[in-house]
Amino acid sequence: MTAETAQLAGNTVQMWVTFALIGCALALYASERLKIEVTSILIICAFIIFFQVFPVFSPDYADGAANVLSADRLLRGFANPALITVLALLVVGQGMVRTGVLDGVARRVIDIGGGRGWLSMAVVLTVVLVVSAFLNNIPVVVIFIPVMQMLAERLKKPASKVMMGLNYAAVLGGMTTLIGSGTNLLVSSALVELGEAPLGFFDFTVPGLVLAGAGLVYVLVFLPLLLPERTSLAHRIMQRSPRHFLTQIAVGPDSSLIGGKAVGGVVNKMPDVRVRMIIRGEQVFTPPYHDFIIEEGDTVVAAASRKALSDVLADDPGIASAAAAEPGGEEAKIRGERVIAEVMVAPASSMVGLRLRQTGFQLRTRCFVLGVQRRAHTIRSRLGDTLLEAGDILLVQGEPDDIQSLRVDRNVVLMEWSTQELPVIHHAKSAGLIFLGVVVLAASGMFPVVGAALLGAIAMVMTGAINLQQAIRALDSKLFTLIPAALAMGVAMQETGGAQYLASQLTHAISGASPAIILSAFFLFTAIMANIVSAKAAAVLFTPVAIGIAREFGLDPHIFAIAVVFAANCGIATPIGYKTGILVMGPGHYRFSDYFRAGVPLVILMWIVFSVFAPWYYGL
Repeated sequence: MTAETAQLAGNTVQMWVTFALIGCALALYASERLKIEVTSILIICAFIIFFQVFPVFSPDYADGAANVLSADRLLRGFANPALITVLALLVVGQGMVRTGVLDGVARRVIDIGGGRGWLSMAVVLTVVLVVSAFLNNIPVVVIFIPVMQMLAERLKKPASKVMMGLNYAAVLGGMTTLIGSGTNLLVSSALVELGEAPLGFFDFTVPGLVLAGAGLVYVLVFLPLLLPERTSLAHRIMQRSPRHFLTQIAVGPDSSLIGGKAVGGVVNKMPDVRVRMIIRGEQVFTPPYHDFIIEEGDTVVAAASRKALSDVLADDPGIASAAAAEPGGEEAKIRGERVIAEVMVAPASSMVGLRLRQTGFQLRTRCFVLGVQRRAHTIRSRLGDTLLEAGDILLVQGEPDDIQSLRVDRNVVLMEWSTQELPVIHHAKSAGLIFLGVVVLAASGMFPVVGAALLGAIAMVMTGAINLQQAIRALDSKLFTLIPAALAMGVAMQETGGAQYLASQLTHAISGASPAIILSAFFLFTAIMANIVSAKAAAVLFTPVAIGIAREFGLDPHIFAIAVVFAANCGIATPIGYKTGILVMGPGHYRFSDYFRAGVPLVILMWIVFSVFAPWYYGL
């Protein structure tokens, strides 16, 4: 008995226990009885305990050899460079969001799409698909997550309807060139080790484009029908209470409103804001307007939802609340981060019965009043002349500490859920330069990708684009635990011989079939395994199997290697199959079952298209 045979025979118990533990993990992930983080830690702990009692040794082991599935090996995923890179890029991406850089990108995409949601999504996903063909999928998804968030917000769609499409577009683009995905490179490297020629840069581009085209149609047409409408609790509360505030906007010298045209009751540069009156000096102009041109120094009194008003303030640094001209306005000028929130005038407040400009609210709290809302009543006066009543809702803006100080102010009640940070647009240029620097350093090879990403994350904090707390909040705990758990499951399958066992069973089952059937069955089996042990693990484990099958049946090994490329990239029916799936879990508010519901049809589609096109294309 050879050492390898002895090792496989001796690891039978470990192999079947590994199968059982992976099955339990997938069941817990799917049922969501426990949080994903808890399940991930539990499965890692279970592996550590089991393999400490029942160690696994390499085929060429000798007396006293080390356990290849020791705790050190199973925990190595927490120090994986890919995980650290993704976490650092999440911080960089959050810096881009906080400075408003990507909001402009989203607006331009919508303009290209003519305001039509499906066309805007098609433009973004096509760009993602093309970019992913030449860049690693993980940073592409991280970069475009905030773009998709902004786009979903602009199109008034829940993020859960669009984030999965981003994941799929990146994966589809990554399977069209050799460098599109690390999985492709692993397959090519394995070919060299097995004595075959490596894959060329465009060796599988034609079938890859066919698969990507079919997949993109599925993403644009059918995927939105399968995905849930799921948002955060704060977002749902905001949607259920679409208050409209009376607001007063001062047109400053740098405002983009200058030259804007008011027609009817709307200014063309603020389409979601309803104008009540425009004050110019001592003159008051009321709607309907007929091509009224906005000038510097005008004051616009309008009614707007909180969302519309936030967008106006975030997009145009030359616009300011006219409340700054009220007593205390200059002293209350905001110099740091901007936060908006809603407060209610308390029943026993000393502000009741006073006009807003008489309350001294801004001088006392250092917070601007951006708007006033009163149920069942329409306020038509200037903002400063509004007579306050108990129960009135004030939309206020201030620095974070000043907003939090309102919690102890007896005159108002701070609605905690309503607190929202506004973009720090004065850091937009530095954030853009940092992002560009990360891309250049990583693409040029001057720095490892992980080093460039970490430098970018540190630079975002040091320049003030985001603070440390915001950087920490950008890190997703699901990502931090699920990737190491997936890596631990993959290495356990490999070292116990589980993957080799399944592959041998497949080879036995398809013996005697036609080349087209063999290729199709091998593709489906590899795709299924990629969703269990991860795409990269499937690439490493099944490339030797592919070469062995091709040689046994006298077929071209490169055709089967390319089948591994496509099949391994189909690890999209579970979040553990492909790391980009984990990235969109938090922003999309997805559950484990959502991946199965949305991903299985796409995997089946890829299998059918490949099974029909590949035999014809390769002449099998």
